[in-house]
Parts: sequence; structure tokens; C-alpha cells
Amino acid sequence: MKVLNLYAGIGGNRKLWEDVEVTAVEIVPEIAEIYQDFFPNDKIIIEDAHQYLLDHYNEFDFIWSSPPCPTHSVTNSFLHAQGVIRYPDMRLWQEIVFLKTWCKIKWVVENVKSYYDPLYTPTEIDRHYFWSNFHITPFRVNKNFNIANSRDSTRKDPETYLNELKKFHGFDVDDVELLRNMVYPPLGLHILECALATMQQPLTAFSKSKRIDNP
Repeated sequence: MKVLNLYAGIGGNRKLWEDVEVTAVEIVPEIAEIYQDFFPNDKIIIEDAHQYLLDHYNEFDFIWSSPPCPTHSVTNSFLHAQGVIRYPDMRLWQEIVFLKTWCKIKWVVENVKSYYDPLYTPTEIDRHYFWSNFHITPFRVNKNFNIANSRDSTRKDPETYLNELKKFHGFDVDDVELLRNMVYPPLGLHILECALATMQQPLTAFSKSKRIDNP
């Protein structure tokens, strides 16, 4: 199966995928190099993922896209109060509308929970929103380490916090932000398995109102 992994980062979502041919698109060369070290058999492309999707969306069997999240995150609520004034990056919604309208293969777009009401209702799992044209079943994230509530640990005990992140994701990388921003690998596998389970079925209706709570 040919998979397009957009905004690949260092590959958190991809870590546990097997028996797939992955093309990963990451615009930052240094990050792409780390990804390639972890996944030497993947094809890595250093380009703008947003444009690459437009040019190549019909060449794959499954598409995963994780557009940049900072302008959508709930952290913008207090950043705005501190004078950080910015628009949400609408490329996220451009991709969702484009895929919803034109893409006939299985696809998913991932982002963080937003400070505003989403334009399309997502599936919610843990800290993430997922928009897809297939059904995503419930999933439990390991709650022994809650990344979202642990940021103060960076100041109090940065070494311990970094080590906890490494253990949580299974990546030996000395970069807190790279680790914080990745998708929990078992969740990445779960999403792919949900797509695979419906490959032989008709595409589902898009964006039914739903929330997946951890069981």
C-alpha cells in the first residue's frame, strides 16, 4: 500500500506502520534528516507539503496530513491576551475541503484541539482532532504521562521531562518540541488500521457529529 505522509516531522504517526510504501514530505531539511535516519526505506521529499498534496493526491492509497497547529491551538486564547495577535492558518481547512471534495482514496487530516469551533466537526481523541472519510473507532491513550499538562516540568526538571517524552513516544531524540508535537505512535497505527479496515467498503459520509471519548 502506498502512503503519503504529509508534514511528516520525525515520524511519530508512522513509527509502527508495517508493510507500507511511505512517501514522507517535510520542508525542514534538518527534521527530514532525522526522519530518514529512523525510516531509511521511506522516500523523503523536502518540499512544501501543502503544494505536494495538490500535485500528487491521486497517486497514493492512503493520505495522512498533519498541517502546522500553532495558530489553531487553545494556547492562542492566552497568547492573544498577551498581545500575540494572529489569524488561524487556513491551509488546514483548504486541505480538508479539497480532500473532502476531490479525493477518492482514504485520507485523514490531524490537528490539535482548536480555540474556536471547527468548521467541520472532527473525531476527537485525546489532544487531537481527526477529519477523515472513514470511521475511526475508540482508542485509549496511555494516561501515565500527560504531555499537555506537563509543560511546567520543562522548567522544573527539563532532563526528566525530556526522558519521559522519549519513553512515551519511543524516540531517542534530544528535542522537546519535536517530541511534544508528534502523534503518539500507537494512535498513528490505530488510525491506519481503521483506514485499512474500510478499504473494501464505500466511503463514509464526511463529518458526522461525533466525539470519541477514551473508554
